[in-house]
Amino acid sequence: MFHYLFLLCCVSFVGGMESGIIGGKEAKPHSRPYMASLQRNGHHTCGGMLIREDFVLTAAHCLNRSDYSGRNHLEVVLGAHNISQEENSQQRIEVKKYIRHPFFEKQKNKEDFSYDIMLLKLKTKAELNKFVKVIPLPKKNGKTPARVNCSIAGWGMKNIKEIKASSVLREVSLKLQFSKECKNRWKESFSSERNICSVSNGKEAFCRGDSGSPLFCNSKPVGIASYYNSKGDCTDKKYPEVYVKILYFLDWIKKKIA
Repeated sequence: MFHYLFLLCCVSFVGGMESGIIGGKEAKPHSRPYMASLQRNGHHTCGGMLIREDFVLTAAHCLNRSDYSGRNHLEVVLGAHNISQEENSQQRIEVKKYIRHPFFEKQKNKEDFSYDIMLLKLKTKAELNKFVKVIPLPKKNGKTPARVNCSIAGWGMKNIKEIKASSVLREVSLKLQFSKECKNRWKESFSSERNICSVSNGKEAFCRGDSGSPLFCNSKPVGIASYYNSKGDCTDKKYPEVYVKILYFLDWIKKKIA
């Protein structure tokens, strides 16, 4: 059963510093220099992280079919804290190539969200400095146990009823859920091999516009925000929020950026 799977992309910045990750706090400016804001026509749609000077890792569903035409291409904004302003620290770089995992679309018009991962090849290399840095990928043999405290940051909306993206980067702490519990709730939509999930306490969660943002556990990026439930309620405690497991895709990532 599909269980009201809700994607996390596609909000527009309309102003207002009150919106953002639910129950979180404003991040210290430039404390996460690997963070990327994916923007379409100047509007924030998804998050991502810089894994090499010319590659950003994000979620596959952040790419609309209209992006292929070139009319609505994505741009990556690096070094940002307040995306409503043109900060001197910001670097705006066009995307040269979209590399979506081939198993994301297994059948025509049917996506497999356990493969919700995408690489963005940048048109020019990012200039690394104190505002823009590359984040190392996790080691292949690493494991992340359930119930550990993790964190995620993004420019997403405060709740699904709003159309505002947060002007400033916000962050929230979340606790990982047992894969068995995630599988019981999400059924075939969840893969214990390729996904991990976190559970909301009813007050804190990531929300729409945070797709592609990295989940950090023990100071390492372990997941990519993919989807949540339930009729748009980001803080629904019954439905864990789901991430793509980065460790599973390490070989694919290394092969594509080589």
